[in-house]
Amino acid sequence: MAEKFRTFWKGFLRLSLVTIPVRLVTATRSDTAIHFHQIDKQSRQRIRYKKVAEGGDKAVDKDDIVYGYEVEPGNYVLLEPDELDAVKIETRHTIELTQFVEACEIDPLYFEKPYYLLPDGEVAEEGYRVIHDALKSARKVGIGQLTLRGKENLVALNPAGAGLLLETLRYEEEIKAADEVFADIGHGNLRSDLVEMATDLIARKSAPFDPDRFQNHYAAALRQLVDDKIKTGHAVAVGENETERPGTVVDFMEALKRSVAQAGGDPAAAASKAEGGTKAKKAAGTSGRKRTSPKRAEPVKVPEPAARKPRKAG
Repeated sequence: MAEKFRTFWKGFLRLSLVTIPVRLVTATRSDTAIHFHQIDKQSRQRIRYKKVAEGGDKAVDKDDIVYGYEVEPGNYVLLEPDELDAVKIETRHTIELTQFVEACEIDPLYFEKPYYLLPDGEVAEEGYRVIHDALKSARKVGIGQLTLRGKENLVALNPAGAGLLLETLRYEEEIKAADEVFADIGHGNLRSDLVEMATDLIARKSAPFDPDRFQNHYAAALRQLVDDKIKTGHAVAVGENETERPGTVVDFMEALKRSVAQAGGDPAAAASKAEGGTKAKKAAGTSGRKRTSPKRAEPVKVPEPAARKPRKAG
């Protein structure tokens, strides 16, 4: 019997001494995207890419391609594909859950790609369901590792409906430190009335997340362009909607007032409320204590970059 969903990987899920056969399928779809081929404008032929060695133009046969690790400029250690396949590592075939954490402990920055994990065969179903229900009852996420496409991935496993969702995670070394990236952003005090107005706007536009409310407008515009080209034989420019193009904000308070009005609120009342809160805070702040200048933000020390490792040849 043919599988309803194509298997991406097969192996085992292990929890201590419990091991069950499982298979992995992708959780996302790629058939919704619009794909284009590159065409030679003159000959109307498709552009093709071929693998060639430096200094030549003859395509290299797949069986003649090996992998090289650059030890020093121009000097490589060569590895055959079967040598790489022979590397013995348990995570190529087994996902072992070694730790359990609260889902909120994992920063969204670490999440990479989602997959669905399914039981592989009827015999595996009971053990699979036990692990699913146990994770759901404990409100925990299982952490393990899995090797896919030549890379050992950190993974998180958590209940999703009646099944299990596996998400690959980035390692700590793959994440840029936020403190370094945002080091040049100012740390001075902001006008509290601006913050209050923005907070009011956020409250007015808050709603439960519903992905069905959002569309890929660019993909829709591309489809319209292609359809018009098919019907008329020439491209038709797809215009923008009536929404104003974003411009440079000169008066931030005025922009916030207009935004509150668009969200169905009373900008005058919101501004008055924000200004009243600011005055009250100022009055409370000046009574009974001396006024002090805000401290200058401490500079963030950016560590020296580590020495570069020898580059791998692709």
